[in-house]
Amino acid sequence: MNQKITKDNPYKICFVCLGNICRSPTAEGVFQHLVNERDLKSYFYIDSAGTSAYHIGEPANSKSQWVANQEGVKLHSKARRFEKADLEEFDLILAMDHENLKNIKYLNGNPVYSDKIKLLREFDPQPDDKAVPDPYYGGMQGFQNVFDVIKRSSEALLNELAEQIEDSGDT
Repeated sequence: MNQKITKDNPYKICFVCLGNICRSPTAEGVFQHLVNERDLKSYFYIDSAGTSAYHIGEPANSKSQWVANQEGVKLHSKARRFEKADLEEFDLILAMDHENLKNIKYLNGNPVYSDKIKLLREFDPQPDDKAVPDPYYGGMQGFQNVFDVIKRSSEALLNELAEQIEDSGDT
């Protein structure tokens, strides 16, 4: 994770869950929102994907969108499947839980990519079991909890990455 982040070399992050309709689009939206608030948009490329193909092309789950909207965050992503090429493309690949981490690592035939595959909650000051729980079959409280966990983890991640930004003075 230690690399110079510049406008010419933006840091590429992909958030990954199972279907790419609840947790990972929430993480993508929250992280983008935090980046925008700090006026760091030019320094990051943010995406999300799912390890399954269940929901390709669909927007984020309506409950995820509702909670995010209440928090002032927009979820713009459309579900896509995480591909082997993403291992090379992204600087950091953040799985939402242990099962998706295992699925990503299964795709990784090249150990050179291993260091960039992590759990999002490795950055959470309150990591619990390091998994972002799947809210899909739960009620609204589950979606709110997921949002809160993702926001807390994303804030800590962005604080860490912001230290690696090198501004060329051409803002």
